[in-house]
Amino acid sequence: MEIILLERVEKLGQMGDIVTVKDGYARNYLLPQKKALRANASNKIQFEAQRKEIEAKNLVARTEAQSVAKKLGGKSVVLLRQAGETGQLYGSVTTRDIAEALSEQGIKIDRGQVNLSRPIKEVGTHEVSIKLHPEVDVTITANVARSNEEAELQAVGPAIPEAEKIFETKEFAAEAERALSDEPEPEEEAVEEETSEVKAAPEAAAPEAAAGEATESKPKKKAKKSKRTKAAREKDEASAVVSDEAGKAGKTGKDDD
Repeated sequence: MEIILLERVEKLGQMGDIVTVKDGYARNYLLPQKKALRANASNKIQFEAQRKEIEAKNLVARTEAQSVAKKLGGKSVVLLRQAGETGQLYGSVTTRDIAEALSEQGIKIDRGQVNLSRPIKEVGTHEVSIKLHPEVDVTITANVARSNEEAELQAVGPAIPEAEKIFETKEFAAEAERALSDEPEPEEEAVEEETSEVKAAPEAAAPEAAAGEATESKPKKKAKKSKRTKAAREKDEASAVVSDEAGKAGKTGKDDD
């Protein structure tokens, strides 16, 4: 459906623009809220005839909205609700609740001007957008708490005690000093110790190896000695054989004589 915008509509256009939207969006929202007209011939003529008047009204409405926005800027509303230990509410905070809380402070707005994507269901501070005019919006804080004391603490925000600040500062300074110093880190020292142990291992194994070689050399010497003893024995046996033969030969000669 083609429509003529009578005011600025987010993501659609400015006042006087002719745009095409879905039929349901136009019938259910834009036309009933008087934010647009059907873009037929008669309405186009009517709009052009009333354009200056519509623009003037829009200017007045925007000025009033800007005035209210100054009052609302940075404002916080406290909403006391029952909740469990985890901070989950037994219920929820809706746009109506926020509009009523602002009304109690003397600022009247319509619940339709409160923009909440979903109801608030937990304790804490929540930013809420208030749309005062198509061209003017402001953000307030909804402080949802179980008691006034809790609301005051949440409004102040988490504070770090001075002692913790000093401790954090000293710890950071110590880390920075370690990072800038030439001293090796504990891990590097451990690596150096392991390296020295690895180097010492071969040195310790060297005497053992030498002792092993000495032990192996002893049987070799014994083997040589045994070889010499055997050769001498064979020589003695040979000499004995020769002596026997010579004795036999001498005896034979005597018999011949």
